[in-house]
Amino acid sequence: MDAYLLDWLNLLLRWVHVITVIAWIGSSFYFVFLDNNLLKPNSPDLLEKGVDGAMWAVHGGGFYNPQKYMVAPKKIHTKLHWFYWESYSSWLSGFALFTVLYLWNASTYLIDKSLMDWSPAMAISAALGFLVAFWFVYDTVCRLFGFKKNGELIVAGLMLCVVAFASWLACQLFAGRAAFLLVGAMIATAMSANVFVWIIPGQRKVVAAMTSGEKYDAMALAIHGKRGKQRSVHNTYFTLPVIFAMLSNHYSFLYTHPQRWLILFVLMFAGALIRQFFVQRHGYHLGRAKNPWPFAAVGVALIVAVILAMAPWGSPASAPSNAQAKPATFAQVKSVIDQRCLSCHGAQVQMKNVRLDSLEGIQLNAQNVYQQVSVTKQMPMNNATGITQEERDTIASWYLAGAKLD
Repeated sequence: MDAYLLDWLNLLLRWVHVITVIAWIGSSFYFVFLDNNLLKPNSPDLLEKGVDGAMWAVHGGGFYNPQKYMVAPKKIHTKLHWFYWESYSSWLSGFALFTVLYLWNASTYLIDKSLMDWSPAMAISAALGFLVAFWFVYDTVCRLFGFKKNGELIVAGLMLCVVAFASWLACQLFAGRAAFLLVGAMIATAMSANVFVWIIPGQRKVVAAMTSGEKYDAMALAIHGKRGKQRSVHNTYFTLPVIFAMLSNHYSFLYTHPQRWLILFVLMFAGALIRQFFVQRHGYHLGRAKNPWPFAAVGVALIVAVILAMAPWGSPASAPSNAQAKPATFAQVKSVIDQRCLSCHGAQVQMKNVRLDSLEGIQLNAQNVYQQVSVTKQMPMNNATGITQEERDTIASWYLAGAKLD
């Protein structure tokens, strides 16, 4: 029952998390589009109001005329909408999901004893440390170099090194699936922290000064706008790498590869380059920037290079090489299942609602067992029960011969 309820909690939290992430990243993409398509108005009344950029758009049968003020308008006539709950909800739901799936079951999902044989408490502390340490390193780099000459290039170069090191370190300490997710989570934490620590507080100071009725120094307040813009732009480039890291932990051929940290880093970097293409193309169409196709070309080339480098050249596409040589008996298969699988799929615990302690259960889940154990090799999780390649081949041989129970 506990495993069943945890599965439901996992599903519902994942559902909420995906919804909130769509809302957050969707609004991020929209505001990047706006920033790159707003044009300096010629209308005297708009210029007098302090409008720095405006555009016309049509959607859903209506016309929209968004306008941007560099610091703040002289007066806000309607309710002011704050864009921050999308960010906060994404992080809170994501951290809750991470807690339920990985931290709550650290010995199963977080720890790979062949890499680091440590206690769940130590592994959890290290995982949380990744989230905190990355934010402080990133924030320090931004504050030290962000507004200096060529500051953004310096920040980008340093953070590429930091992310590469974090990817390598995570894959040395944690199970591959957890390592990929953790790298994505640490970047996502920095994204939400940008909103919580800098963007929203800065905007609140601007609004408070503007609505106080007292004279304020617009130039002094401009730093909040510059810093908020800086961190918002960084969040834009973080989006595709984070999405890849979050999705990739579902594909075992990535996180079980011997060079998995390099694969993770290269594909996240490719995502950042492709995001730069989409950002710059708006400015290119308006004559504000160069053609961004080289960014997309390099990003796609990196993805293709990884695909080719990982390709199993000359390997059979189906089961293990000796799986069909001599079909295994059901007795052999049951012996493997009893020894390697029942701790998570037996009478006491049925993870993912899969039970394998009966003939009917094994027959019902035969295909799933074959796929998870012999093809993707995702199970047992992090090979916690020490299954051997010969035992994986035994299950493959039995399944490909018809999965008979006699």
